[in-house]
Amino acid sequence: MSVRSAYDPGVPCWVDLSTTDVAAAVDFYSDVLGWRAEMIDDPAAGGYGQFYTGDKVVAGVGPLQAEGMPPVWNMYVSTDGAAAVADRVKNAGGAVVAEPFPVFDEGTMGVFQGPDGSVFSVWQPGNHHGAALVNEPGAFCWNELATRDVEAATGFYRSVFGWEPQTSSMGEFEYTEWHNGGRSIAGMMAISPDYPPQVPSHWMSYFSVADLDATLARAREKGATVVVDKVEAPPGPFSILTDPQGAAFAVIQLHENS
Repeated sequence: MSVRSAYDPGVPCWVDLSTTDVAAAVDFYSDVLGWRAEMIDDPAAGGYGQFYTGDKVVAGVGPLQAEGMPPVWNMYVSTDGAAAVADRVKNAGGAVVAEPFPVFDEGTMGVFQGPDGSVFSVWQPGNHHGAALVNEPGAFCWNELATRDVEAATGFYRSVFGWEPQTSSMGEFEYTEWHNGGRSIAGMMAISPDYPPQVPSHWMSYFSVADLDATLARAREKGATVVVDKVEAPPGPFSILTDPQGAAFAVIQLHENS
């Protein structure tokens, strides 16, 4: 289902961008992914805004929340109990980056780090449930953990969210699909030895596009760096980029949207 009004607990429900230059990021993503941005007109929102595809909210954008933090796309998992997630994180060997806190009347969020170093957020919905559109061009369609410790990450996310890993061979490497309630909801793979050693474990957000070649051409024109050029994969060809401020993201032309 592409149009969403709610998410089951344990399912990724939202992504947002923390960046050094919100105005430049809005210009870039509006041009490359066809988004429209609406900034929240309230000083208490701290310069946060939301991206829309048509009339459907699909992602967020805001300034960096900590000095020295790199620009990054953040992944949020839906929960019906953010405080309970915080307890499970601690018990599973993770760390609490930000204890759960209310975001106006929109919901409650918390930020955590797994023992493998990966950072993620949770969202306990109030008036805002997450992205209203997924799996369509202009919306996120997948979140994938690239980790330096598959074993630690597997045990951790299993304990925190009850996710079940299903691993298969993909040629020279193994790929894990995380299942929640019997449904595939995210992925995981070991970080390639080709990655620079300073790159930590991280979650990568994938956005669906109608035409990958055209998206890559436009992204290059707008100052993006193509980290991984067009690669064929079972769901469709994809590419990994960094935006002009340095945040990494992936774009994929899903076969069912071809």
